[in-house]
Amino acid sequence: MSAGVTAVWGRAEQQDFRSRVRGSLLGAALGDALGAPVTRLDLEAIRTEHGAEGLADLAPAYGRRGTVTAATQLALFTVDGLIRAQVRRDTGAWHPPTDIHRAHRRWAVTQTEWGPDERREEDGWLAREEWLYARRDPARACLTGFADDTMGTLETPRNPTERGPEAVTRSAPFGLLVGWEPQLVLQLAVECAAQTHGHPSAYLAAGAHAVIVHALARGESLDGAVQRALALLATRPGHQPVTDALKQALGAVRQGMPSPARVESLAEEGTGDAVLGAAVYCATVCEDIRHGLRLAVNQGGDSSSVACLTGAMLGALHGETALPPGWVAELEGRSTMLELADDFAMEMTQGPALHGPAGSSPGWLARYPRS
Repeated sequence: MSAGVTAVWGRAEQQDFRSRVRGSLLGAALGDALGAPVTRLDLEAIRTEHGAEGLADLAPAYGRRGTVTAATQLALFTVDGLIRAQVRRDTGAWHPPTDIHRAHRRWAVTQTEWGPDERREEDGWLAREEWLYARRDPARACLTGFADDTMGTLETPRNPTERGPEAVTRSAPFGLLVGWEPQLVLQLAVECAAQTHGHPSAYLAAGAHAVIVHALARGESLDGAVQRALALLATRPGHQPVTDALKQALGAVRQGMPSPARVESLAEEGTGDAVLGAAVYCATVCEDIRHGLRLAVNQGGDSSSVACLTGAMLGALHGETALPPGWVAELEGRSTMLELADDFAMEMTQGPALHGPAGSSPGWLARYPRS
């Protein structure tokens, strides 16, 4: 079994994949952290506080530079849930939306308790990371959606009128399932988004974001990734707002030099589809990741969400070495993110060697329990 995995995943392919996983998780977190101090400010207020060019560097939020919001916390638990789903697959219990819901329920506990309960061995290692027990402006839809064991579905979604971007900002990890077909990535992201955001423009935006990241992580161009998302969206009821937002973003690219006004016009509704469109625009027109994230935050819309999605896409496209090292060095929880990213990459490329017919690693199953 291990030999089969090696044949599919050569050493160079594994290293490239790990770099893109790290790039996407860290890139999203950097965007989140960069935007956190200004996400409720209009452009004039941003410039008053940070100078005529706007915010150009990490600034304090929640007491220090480089801190992340609930968006990053939830994305990390998404990754944890995806790994747990793969580990549980050996038992015949294969329903990833349930495993993702359980993971996000573990996040919900971090929002109500002072710190980890070491007695709950079934929680795994991520839920024992103390820094995650900080409450960072979680959206009401996420708190209510994950408040109990009742799992929202596409047939009976939680918060059916909720159109905010919070389901989108936690959905990039689905795109890192590079061995899956794009339509299955879309379906999983959509089903999991409906656990908190029941409006089609929110959960389909989450699916579209996952498909774009998926194509980028496979080495495709950004334009090709967006076209793939548009093609898959076309068959989904209620897709028009998301389709329109993506097409408007592509149209804006051809309208001259990027400007805060253009980003803000795309993002101004603050809905999942609008934020995704603005992020696609920023990722398309930027010179590099630093430029793209600055473009995403210096506007009067939801700065942290737009930058979070922009960073997830650009990180998947270019890999971790393209991220601004000075920002990465100050990022809250960086060691946790790197550890989780590497675990995800190892599970996806070498899972059978960790828990397969030839035997299981006790250490791995302690980190990611099957219970």
